Amino acid sequence: MNKKSKVNVKRISVYGLITAVAIVLSWLESQIPPFFPVPGMKIGLTNIIVIIALYKMGSGSAMAVNVLRIVIVSFLFGGPSALLYSLSGGMLSTLVMIFLKWTGKFKTVTVSIAGGIFHNVGQILIAMLMMNTTGILWYLAVLWFTGAASGALIGILASLIVKRLPDKPFE
Repeated sequence: MNKKSKVNVKRISVYGLITAVAIVLSWLESQIPPFFPVPGMKIGLTNIIVIIALYKMGSGSAMAVNVLRIVIVSFLFGGPSALLYSLSGGMLSTLVMIFLKWTGKFKTVTVSIAGGIFHNVGQILIAMLMMNTTGILWYLAVLWFTGAASGALIGILASLIVKRLPDKPFE
């Protein structure tokens, strides 16, 4: 096996591993009873994996892992509506995080906070389209706060992990 083949095998293995961890974190989070007074609020544990992928593997990898995780989790534990809401929130938040990281002006925690907020923005936008109403736009104010709080927590955890991982996971 030549060096290029070894790198590809390692790359596939790393993608599989982090996608599996993201799926397990999604399942784990679904097992946590709702203890927040805000309906629909989640901690966003899987965003730890997206941030790790973003900082250690690159933008395309973060997006690929997130899309793959969303599709698999929706088929396993959700349905078409869960897929639609998760994709809208997940893709918007990942795009925002990619952009903020790309600017080089923001720390990991700030990038994660923006991801948490824009995940909720994406979901509210798709809900407005599906329900054909802007009447739920007010709820974004509540979710803005919870998205920032959970984004900060996830950002702190992800930042600690990112600092401890090798810079080139495929070599």
